[in-house]
Amino acid sequence: MSIDTTREMKPLNVALLTVSDTRGVEEDSSGQFLEDSLTGAGHRLIARRILPDDVYLVRALMSGWIADPGINVVIITGGTGFHERDSTPEAVIPLLDKTIEGFGEEFRRLSASEIGTSTIQSRAFGGMANNTVIFCLPGSTGACRTGWNGILSTQLDSRHGPCNFSGLALGKPDKPFSRINEVIGERSER
Repeated sequence: MSIDTTREMKPLNVALLTVSDTRGVEEDSSGQFLEDSLTGAGHRLIARRILPDDVYLVRALMSGWIADPGINVVIITGGTGFHERDSTPEAVIPLLDKTIEGFGEEFRRLSASEIGTSTIQSRAFGGMANNTVIFCLPGSTGACRTGWNGILSTQLDSRHGPCNFSGLALGKPDKPFSRINEVIGERSER
């Protein structure tokens, strides 16, 4: 359960999504924390977006990122609570091939020492789709810090043992994403 610094760190291509009806780039301290953390760890930020809390917008963007062979990991912050508009789990879970049950469990265990029983209101979750590893965190910067420092920093590090998600993410199939319109057609085609 440690980082083997004698092994080479294999950087991952990461896309970052903030789901919020109220935040713009200037107010997105959670997204900025995650960007700084993942690039500081040696990973590559491939895309960063902010979308309103809308199931279909989130699902559309996520479908593209999951299909893109150039994206290994997606980290989402926001939309995991119980407010009426919080809908990240409803948007993303139907797209998953497998769920990472332990991610949400471990996140809530870690955050309990910080926020007590309020942690049960977090619907943080993880999963995989097309060898893309997906982690969804609450929208607060504190929650993103807990998730990154307590779980993601090691689980995305290829040197972490006894196991991590790096190898699975790097095994993403190279499908013809650049030919997506040719393969599935344009909107106007039948």
